[in-house]
Amino acid sequence: MPSHSSAAAHIQDLGAYVTASPSSFHAVHEAARRLDGAGFTALDELQQWEGAGGTGQTTAGQAAAETAAGKYYVIRDGALIAWMMPPGAGPTTAFNILGAHTDSPSFKLKPKPTTGKFGWLQAGVEVYGGPLLNSWLDRELQLAGRLVMLDGTEHLTATGPLLRFPQLAIHLDRAVNEGLALDKQQHMNPVFGLGDPAGEDLLALLAVRASGAAIDPAQIGGYDVVLADTQAPAVFGAKGELFASGRLDNLSATHAGLAALIAHAQSPQAEAPLPEGAPIAVLAAFDHEEIGSASRSGASGPLLEDVLVRISDGLGASASQRRQAFAASFCVSADAGHAVHPNYAERHDPVNRPALNGGPLLKINANQRYATDAPGAALWARLCTEAGIPYQEFVSNNVMPCGSTIGPLTATRLGIRTVDVGVPLLSMHSARELCGVEDPYWLAKVTELFFRTPA
Repeated sequence: MPSHSSAAAHIQDLGAYVTASPSSFHAVHEAARRLDGAGFTALDELQQWEGAGGTGQTTAGQAAAETAAGKYYVIRDGALIAWMMPPGAGPTTAFNILGAHTDSPSFKLKPKPTTGKFGWLQAGVEVYGGPLLNSWLDRELQLAGRLVMLDGTEHLTATGPLLRFPQLAIHLDRAVNEGLALDKQQHMNPVFGLGDPAGEDLLALLAVRASGAAIDPAQIGGYDVVLADTQAPAVFGAKGELFASGRLDNLSATHAGLAALIAHAQSPQAEAPLPEGAPIAVLAAFDHEEIGSASRSGASGPLLEDVLVRISDGLGASASQRRQAFAASFCVSADAGHAVHPNYAERHDPVNRPALNGGPLLKINANQRYATDAPGAALWARLCTEAGIPYQEFVSNNVMPCGSTIGPLTATRLGIRTVDVGVPLLSMHSARELCGVEDPYWLAKVTELFFRTPA
């Protein structure tokens, strides 16, 4: 069992990561900052990747020498792929992949976003994914994301506390506690001030708060901007065993993979030598999972395959050898799952009822909404046993529809065996979710072992 101090340090760092990541674009920017500090090299998809795969101009031996213990990452929009090459990697070296996603249910800024009436300034937003609408009421929210200028340059922006969805007072809706009905168009228009919408420009506020040099709002050609809660993450509970934060689905897994990859890369070989046949360790953090993953930066898109193919090319692999490597590879799809809710226990399976701080979940579904199969379950059990951490099995109640993850998408696209896991949560898709202090740390520890272990 890990020490409480280790789990406490991890949860504080998770809180710092979430705070720095109000949008998927911020999440990959913060991940890149941390990877840079750990000695990873950023690569540009538009360039040849000398020494990191993709040149197609070296022999297998030369490429393996160049990429020995190399550490690299590439960013595509709100997604990031990072990897570490083990010494002696060759054309058929397997990939061990931790897959996660950077986006969370929210609201996205519409075109012509400055609206309002009756002296109120409001923002036009569109529902993104499946948020618990009522959880966003009466909270101080910020706008965060990227601004793309007419010349193609990009700037991150985050406003800090700016907006609020004000709830109707109970005096004006006496039946509200019998059931709150929210119309996504009529009721989900946050206020951000007082005045005449004709004389205000929300894009100007975004420009003022963008990172980097001063921005002319007239030069903003496009934007991807979402709402995010500004309340700081917090540890609480009778024994300090609980953790509340926004965007735990799924920054808890993205952060665990990031922490594990950095720890793996910085582990001294003299103290922890890699085993024979050690895999190429890969963190794949996709965008757009909450809306189906069908984008160039989502798990249904070509990003992961593009990167793996270029690494494979740099190792001198033939098409057949690449398929050998894929067949030997493994993906751990890490996404949040449901802990048993004490007030709604009938919504859960009567036997499999995961608890907070009971260990990461092994997610199972007979209809392959999760990609876990028996070999994947056995690998996960072996890794957790070797790491000395507990794990729990999750399966849905038969009358409750089961969500899905990037796991089946990755297995289908690449034919790589995949197992679905994750941190148990309460209040999933709320503006502020709840997990245990221990579980994210345990997920990071078992992932670190996975990154170095031939599957």
